[in-house]
Parts: sequence; structure tokens; C-alpha cells
Amino acid sequence: MKSADSCGVCAAHGDAELCTRYEIGRSRLWLLRHHPDPSPLPGWLLLDSLRHLGGPGDFEPEEALAWGSEVQRACLLVKTLTGCDRVYIIGFGEGARHLHLHLIPRFSSDSATAAWSVADHYRAVERGEAMAAEPVDVAELVQKARMIYAPSQQDG
Repeated sequence: MKSADSCGVCAAHGDAELCTRYEIGRSRLWLLRHHPDPSPLPGWLLLDSLRHLGGPGDFEPEEALAWGSEVQRACLLVKTLTGCDRVYIIGFGEGARHLHLHLIPRFSSDSATAAWSVADHYRAVERGEAMAAEPVDVAELVQKARMIYAPSQQDG
């Protein structure tokens, strides 16, 4: 696993411009942020461990205890912000070997958000073949999310 010094997720956590634009909330253990532009969908959030670690197998006991409630809170926020039917959770950890979950709004009326189609949509946005979420929509959603979301009292 890459060290924290060479980790893109760790770098994003310390980047003042990215934090100002996309960070929704931060506690001692977790950071919740919107996917940066070009974002595949408004409401596509990322839940990161604040500490540099590869995945749940590397959790300290405190992180393991808080994990489930933090994922639940983040999923409920995605549903509140977007009105989606479900929230998909994906965490491969290959592109950035730092625990970060993709929390993806799933709309039954939008086939681009269905199961593995959402991965195709992600790649199409990356290649410029599909429209990304409008940056102004992402910015508005981040502001709304900040008003709703508060760091968990469980992990301070």
C-alpha cells in the first residue's frame, strides 16, 4: 500500500481548495465529500477514513465500532439530498489505496444509474463521452449537505 505521503486521498484531505469546494464534514475518523468535478452525478459522495488505511481489515477497534453508523448516516444524507430510490456503495481501493467508499444515488427512472451501468457512466464521463453533473449543481448540493450533516458525536 502506498504511504500516506504519496496517497492521493490523503493529499485531497489536506488540499484547501478541494476541501472548500467538496468537503461536507470531517470528524476525528471520517471525511465525507462530494466527488470532485467532473462528477458523474450530483450527490455522488465519497466517505473516506481520515487515517490512511487500506480497508476495514485495517481498522482500529474505535473505527470498527463507528463504521456502520457512519456509512448509514452518509447513505441517508445521499437519499435526503437527491431523493434517490437507493444508494449504491462501492469500495474497490485500487485507484487510491486509502479507504474511500463511493456512495452513488440510484434512480429507478435513470438506467445510467442501474447496477454496473453506473460504472459505464462513470467511465463515459471521465472520457468526456457523457455529460458530467453541472458544477453549480454540485456546489449547491455541497452547501445544502453541510447544513444537514454534522460530525458524529460518537467519534467526535
